[in-house]
Amino acid sequence: MPEREIDEDAPIFAIAVAAELANMHPQTLRQYDRLGLVVPARTQGGSRRYSTRHVEQLREVARLSADGMSLPAIARIIELEDRVRELHVRVHDLEARVRSELENRPGARVFAAGATGSVVTLRQGRRVRRATDIVVWRPRLALDSEPRAASDDVADPDA
Repeated sequence: MPEREIDEDAPIFAIAVAAELANMHPQTLRQYDRLGLVVPARTQGGSRRYSTRHVEQLREVARLSADGMSLPAIARIIELEDRVRELHVRVHDLEARVRSELENRPGARVFAAGATGSVVTLRQGRRVRRATDIVVWRPRLALDSEPRAASDDVADPDA
């Protein structure tokens, strides 16, 4: 049977269960919800439903509060962590799109600057004319490959 990944954002815990998992009183969770610190999902009937990510946030709020941090400062930290998480997802999606685009291209394209300064697309296997075209950009095949030296992107006119 294939393993399924647990969705950290699935609203599955009632307030009593979330409070117990976070080692807090349910009234504290209600207060954090009112302050916007940890805002759970709601059922159609209005009951709070907490996810595993919410429980982790509640534990983090308790740790930071015990270290003397104010609740508004904690709220800002949680807000920034959420934004970073969103940006990580967006970057991952964009990298996947770029990777897919590179994989679906029929051969690598090379661009050169023509004698008049125009951009010339060179077909794979075509040699650059000596002293008239200079290759200025060549796409990397893999996103995670080592960065190339600038000299790697300049065509060898003797090639």
